[in-house]
Amino acid sequence: MSLLTTVMEHSLDDGYAEAAARRGKVGSSRLPKALSGRLGLALGLVLAALVVTLGAAQAHVSAPAAAKERQRLVDRVQAETTSDDALQKQVDALRATVSAEQSAALKRHGDDDLTVELMAAAVPVHGPGLKLVVDDAADASRGGTGGPRESDGFADTGRVRDRDMQQVVNGLWAAGAEAVSLNGERLTALSAIRDAGQAILVDNKPLVPPYTVLAIGDGQRLQTAFEHGAGGAYLRVLQRDYGIRANSGTASDLRLPAAPSLVLRYAEPHTAENGKVSQ
Repeated sequence: MSLLTTVMEHSLDDGYAEAAARRGKVGSSRLPKALSGRLGLALGLVLAALVVTLGAAQAHVSAPAAAKERQRLVDRVQAETTSDDALQKQVDALRATVSAEQSAALKRHGDDDLTVELMAAAVPVHGPGLKLVVDDAADASRGGTGGPRESDGFADTGRVRDRDMQQVVNGLWAAGAEAVSLNGERLTALSAIRDAGQAILVDNKPLVPPYTVLAIGDGQRLQTAFEHGAGGAYLRVLQRDYGIRANSGTASDLRLPAAPSLVLRYAEPHTAENGKVSQ
């Protein structure tokens, strides 16, 4: 009877009311935390937007300055290029003037100056002569014998060196050659045969083997004089001791190009005995 009395006297609405009250207390205690989180998020978004806005504004302000600096550099490069082109045109014009004056002087003075021009290798030449081909040894990697050709630090004694071609060319001059070229490069009294690493240079132009030497002159007499001279003896030593290959033969018509134009560094007018400047 007590259970029925309790049910009759106490309605279930009281329990619902009590549960609702508890939920209300819990919700009111969590509300400040959620609000603070929302405020923090909003503040972070505002700061992010401010940073992006300031960055965009700074980029917008600095862009014209960078563009101006770039344009100044472009203008400077173009101005320097234009100046270089103008100077190159002046150089070309002066070279043409010098060449014309040389031609006019040769026409006035005749054969004597023409001979000087030929000796200076200023004009191409052709005629009979001697063709000499010098090449590295078939096995150009052998060496290590301690010979004098290893004194420069290279143990590969089977390769043709700059000193070898110097000896050969000088031997041809001594044998009576009137004009000489090496791999198509005309040699003059100012030509230099040097090395750079293991490459041979003629006036700073690199050559590759085989090395072909053309010499204008009486072919048979030139060959005989070379073989009996110091150049021929040196070449025979290279062949015998180091395996360097060489062969020669006369030719009825060899063609040698002119040497590159000489650079005029200074000049003085020629004064005759009467004190007048000669033409």
